[in-house]
Amino acid sequence: MDKQKVTNLVNDAIAENAELFLIELKFLPDNKIYVEVDGDNGVPLKECIRISRGIEHNLDREEEDFSLEVTTPDVTNPLKVKRQYKKNIDRILQIKLMDESTIEGTLVNVGEDTIELTWKTREPKPIGKGKVTVTKQAVVPYKDIKEAKVKIIF
Repeated sequence: MDKQKVTNLVNDAIAENAELFLIELKFLPDNKIYVEVDGDNGVPLKECIRISRGIEHNLDREEEDFSLEVTTPDVTNPLKVKRQYKKNIDRILQIKLMDESTIEGTLVNVGEDTIELTWKTREPKPIGKGKVTVTKQAVVPYKDIKEAKVKIIF
């Protein structure tokens, strides 16, 4: 299978809608093509169908048999590309860092090299008894993130 041709077809199909972006393109055993796309405002089913047809209609099944799956990210999957962080601003992220520590907070800013999270916590009062609620913040470089997931709240 001509992987470069498939890659070009995928990129061309996604480029037709500026809100869409590629998360992952995999060539699996038995000529299975796996395409995962996301969008700034989600991905309607018709867009997955359009992308699938754009790829499938430009490949010749007589030459080589293949299977094709065009899908969107599962909500339980970790974020993989920077653009996914931007679409999840104001949502709670659970982040595992490279040193295996974890941070959970609301994503408030997405920069070129870092993200910023805030969260509230209860801490002992500086003077006297009892606790006070304080807002904490962390700026995390992408290179320090091992895995980031959006926390699903029902």
